[in-house]
Amino acid sequence: MAKSIRSKWKRKCRAFKRIRYGAKELERLKKTLGIDEKGTQEVEMTEISKIATVVDAETIKESAKTNENTEAQGTDTMEVDSGVKRVYNKRTMRDQYGNYPIWMSKRSIAKHKKGRAKSRKGTTRPQKRLTRKQKKQRNKSEVKTTSDN
Repeated sequence: MAKSIRSKWKRKCRAFKRIRYGAKELERLKKTLGIDEKGTQEVEMTEISKIATVVDAETIKESAKTNENTEAQGTDTMEVDSGVKRVYNKRTMRDQYGNYPIWMSKRSIAKHKKGRAKSRKGTTRPQKRLTRKQKKQRNKSEVKTTSDN
């Protein structure tokens, strides 16, 4: 099925596109880097040292060790408080402020809210209107309690 005439033609066209776009991409890359066709550079690469510094791994490890030593000696460093850590309830999936976690999608939040409403519905009694018969029974029971006192 992959060797139909149409797929062969499409494959051939894609090969031409690859060649054409590859040349354009190479030209654009050379232009951004500042390299001419002759091989000369318009921008000197020594300016990069002003922007960034190159440090090898050994110097980083040594500086980390010296930082640990200064902390162990008792020099105080300023602690940055990133705010109160949020504590999430596993059942409700909400934190102490009633907010859902940021990774939770809107759809799953709506699903949790719907489930919460269902669980509350079973525990609370709905407020229905009383029928005439229920009102009479209530009034009779109120009259009996007042007469007993």
